[in-house]
Amino acid sequence: MTFTSRLAALALVSLLATGTAFAQTAAPAAKTDAAATADRKAPKERSAESLECSKQADAKGLKGKERKKFRRECMKEAKAGTAAPAAPAADKK
Repeated sequence: MTFTSRLAALALVSLLATGTAFAQTAAPAAKTDAAATADRKAPKERSAESLECSKQADAKGLKGKERKKFRRECMKEAKAGTAAPAAPAADKK
């Protein structure tokens, strides 16, 4: 083999070795991203008050902004300790 052939072979081998080294360092970063995504997609536990307010909103047929407003007021009252939501607040439009 001539000197240039050996130099070309050495260059090719070093490029292949370098490529695999870079590929191995990128793999652990992908695992961390997948773990973070799995944590974000986990369903959150809902409290009994939240479920009850949702049931009441369903019974009244509320949707959209009205439902959101009703649930917010219902949750405030549930945390304050009252059992029933305020009827006048639900009747306002």
